[in-house]
Amino acid sequence: MISVVIPVHNEERSVALLYDELSATFLGEGLAWEAVFVDDGSTDGTFAALTHLHAANDNVRAVRFRRNFGKAAALDAGFKEAGGDIVVTIDGDLQDDPAEIPRLLARLDEGYDLVTGWKTKRRDPLTRRIPSKLFNAVAGRVSGIRLHDMNCGLKAYRADVLDGLNLYGELHRYIPVLAHYRGYRVTELPVNHRPREHGSSNYGVERYVRGFLDLLTVTFMGRYSHRPLHLFGGLGLAAGALGFAILLYLTVVKLTGDAIGQRPLLTLGVLLVVVGIQLLSLGLLSELITSHHEERSGAPDRAGRFVDEVLR
Repeated sequence: MISVVIPVHNEERSVALLYDELSATFLGEGLAWEAVFVDDGSTDGTFAALTHLHAANDNVRAVRFRRNFGKAAALDAGFKEAGGDIVVTIDGDLQDDPAEIPRLLARLDEGYDLVTGWKTKRRDPLTRRIPSKLFNAVAGRVSGIRLHDMNCGLKAYRADVLDGLNLYGELHRYIPVLAHYRGYRVTELPVNHRPREHGSSNYGVERYVRGFLDLLTVTFMGRYSHRPLHLFGGLGLAAGALGFAILLYLTVVKLTGDAIGQRPLLTLGVLLVVVGIQLLSLGLLSELITSHHEERSGAPDRAGRFVDEVLR
């Protein structure tokens, strides 16, 4: 069965139309499915519309938040309610085209674990398209997984990709990155994008700022959570080496007879050496904490998280 998780916020006029489109798509493919709507603290009649849908259709479930907690929390709640072997996410504003879902499922059949949509012709204002392109370029370079449209709401997942996934803040943007770091196969597929006809966008520039900070968190946890010394030690060695080179240069200057006591470069060299030692110490302490945590958690269970297949 396929679970379609749909976060909505003030989409009273869209939910029934979206359900009808989804129903037509899955009926045409002969697939069993369910719709899991998550009302993220709507202040209009969205939940009333969902209540009517639930009463009229056996495959509709709805979750209601007490207030607006954000898309990451909404998706997290929807994933926990989803019971399908495959999970599809789609935004509730009707801009994502449900007719594209069979193409995403076909890519999963090719061996991928997560397929994300790529809005090649995005039907949004220029003020949203330009920051989005810049954000995706920076996110791809920092995270190491190059996707054109990391935040597209239309995605398809194998259910095990979502096991143990804890979303908060703006981490919903980086589900492909989190899956990639856990060893799952991730790809993207160009999809149709439609103009918004109902409601208004809830996204602003401040979300990109928060999203970038979450990107740093995701990258650190993905690359260095089991080897923090590689990050802090590398930075410490670089700072210490630069500071040592500065002090060595000043030593040579001093030996030639010039005064160095009033030079700002001396302060900088000493500061870099001290900071380098502190970063190395922080890295070693982080390694000790990580090693202790992994010993308590147990090596077999830890390794089991990364196993894809076993032949016995």
